[in-house]
Amino acid sequence: MSMQKEATEVVGELFITGLSGFEVERSTAQFLRDAKIGGVLLFAHNFENPAQLAELSNQIQESSDGLPLWMSVDQEGGRVQRFKKGFTRIPEAVVIGATQSPQLAFEVSKLIASELRAVGINLNFAPVADVATNPKNPVIGNRAFGSKPDLVAQMVSAFVRGHLVQGVQPCLKHFPGHGDTSTDSHFALPKIETSLEVLKSREFIPFVKGFRSKCSLVMSAHILNPPLDPHWPATLSSRILKEILREELGYSGIIVSDDMEMKAMTDHFGAKEAPVRALEAGCNLIIYRTEAACRVAYEGVMQALENHKLNPEVVLNSAQRVRELKKKVLPKYQPVVIADIGQHLNLPEYQTIIEKIDSKTRTLHPN
Repeated sequence: MSMQKEATEVVGELFITGLSGFEVERSTAQFLRDAKIGGVLLFAHNFENPAQLAELSNQIQESSDGLPLWMSVDQEGGRVQRFKKGFTRIPEAVVIGATQSPQLAFEVSKLIASELRAVGINLNFAPVADVATNPKNPVIGNRAFGSKPDLVAQMVSAFVRGHLVQGVQPCLKHFPGHGDTSTDSHFALPKIETSLEVLKSREFIPFVKGFRSKCSLVMSAHILNPPLDPHWPATLSSRILKEILREELGYSGIIVSDDMEMKAMTDHFGAKEAPVRALEAGCNLIIYRTEAACRVAYEGVMQALENHKLNPEVVLNSAQRVRELKKKVLPKYQPVVIADIGQHLNLPEYQTIIEKIDSKTRTLHPN
């Protein structure tokens, strides 16, 4: 088999797609199976209740005839908690950070991961490792643990370890740091002018600490930083992803794109060209919030391979990296037993942890 042909066989492993609704439609199951898509990202619109969510997880995994799929979500806490009904309500990261207690961060992280694992989720796009250096930031704000790099680093490390203990993969976000932006990348392309020296002394500290705590995934930011790369935002920048993240920081895990359907991407880069560029720049997994956009992107990458516009080695190397991590951290999928879910969600001891966080925060910050 030629290298090009081999690449077309595994290219689906590099995609994580969103779904519509509470069930897997037949056409979706076929797309997951035929394209061998690597994973699924779930949102609030996929969630009705824990039993339905577990059933959905089982349906999705049934579409795989090989390695398990990534079953992923953004379950940070606060305003970014996709699953709420029946789950423990998690405070915002800034509240957890205000406790100044890595132990409490570890406990709440274990809690989140335990609940996710109970319904079949194996990858959580958390924690936010950004340092909240800009009070006017519209997208990060209270999602960050705080404004001091060392405190954020301690919390990030504890959060990573809490997830790993429960067998759920955490993912640090958003490299090289989204804390100093004043634009929301969901709606426009943010631009910052932070030098590499400042980033190393501030933004990179929590990421490096997270990597040392054995975090195997990091998410790129859709941010343009001209001092680092005048032409490409981080998600599409080989200078940022390969030279800085891989070579200078020595990161060897998986690089995941932020959602490629944010306007920071769609307003500036073509629907079929952007995923090709992201893979060339160093992303190993690319995320689409909708199946329709994922199909277009998948087609774009396939066409680029067939037209010799994308080096098949790029696809093969990323697919190998992703598959090796799956083999290492994802056990063979065992269907969730729906009747058992209640034993793992919103438990009294989980409420005790949340109360401890609230109490400690009030003690340290009475106003």
